[in-house]
Amino acid sequence: MKQLKGIHHVTAITSDAEKIYEFFTHILGLRLVKKTVNQDDIHTYHLFFADDIGSAGTDMTFFDFPGISKGRHGRNEIQRTYFRVQSDAALLYWKQRFETYHVEHEDIVKQFGVNVLPFEDFDGQLYALISDEGQTGVAPGTPWKDGPIEQQMAIVGLGPVVLNVSQVDHMEEILKQVYEMNLIQKEDHMSLFEMGEGGNGARVIIQKNEDELGAINGYGTVHHVAFRVDNTEQLYEWINRYNEVGLPNSGYVDRFYFKSLYARIPNGILFEIATDGPGFMEDEPYETLGETLSLPPKLEPNRQLIESEVRHIDTIYKKK
Repeated sequence: MKQLKGIHHVTAITSDAEKIYEFFTHILGLRLVKKTVNQDDIHTYHLFFADDIGSAGTDMTFFDFPGISKGRHGRNEIQRTYFRVQSDAALLYWKQRFETYHVEHEDIVKQFGVNVLPFEDFDGQLYALISDEGQTGVAPGTPWKDGPIEQQMAIVGLGPVVLNVSQVDHMEEILKQVYEMNLIQKEDHMSLFEMGEGGNGARVIIQKNEDELGAINGYGTVHHVAFRVDNTEQLYEWINRYNEVGLPNSGYVDRFYFKSLYARIPNGILFEIATDGPGFMEDEPYETLGETLSLPPKLEPNRQLIESEVRHIDTIYKKK
């Protein structure tokens, strides 16, 4: 069975779809490549922010569940999402940009020999920028050509995700035995795992934390992380693997823009495996990605109802 290729996407929860659109497009310079609804809850927007062409491995997505309360960071959660930039110099640019826009951030630090810049958004969602300088492995995405950030400074994809857990040994065994990831380095209370070609786009960090209370899902927290496979055939191989090891799973799920498989691992963290294609230009041309409400074919007959249930959000990008 072919190994997982890397991070596919990360899905989180926001308190405000309009504010997360402003933050990701105008401050972070990621392109909204799809404005749709949660396919299991049509009252909830699902916004996809990615590189210029919506490449797999570059998108962070958000739900805005109506009436949801603020989440709590703690044990057994996907605690932090990293974004790749092309150089150490880019981190200095971003540190200054965060200061200009009053984005909460820490100092640039070194983790596993790589420079990173931790920051957060208005909900307390935790992120970090990570430098690709001197790194190899999974290729980066394409900077948004019409975005607000200079091409050489722009975000070019997702980096590692941090799993904050209490039982590190158990989590390490799951990543090794079920997901065939390789432990490549340990540092302080963290373990760095890699899959596929490796590099920043194919890494998971396990962080030990026995002191905090358990995490509670809500706005400001991550809902799930997805890992990449090439195609549906490989997805079915993973379904068979889950069944062989006795891990309850969703089975095949058609999300139209990609095909998916979900499993909640024993500590409660939700993992998805998703295909690279067909992608976000299945129903929209490159020029107008994310500008109007897109619905997969199974929801299209309900468009009038859905449009009456979700508020309008203006997502036609206007450079400031």
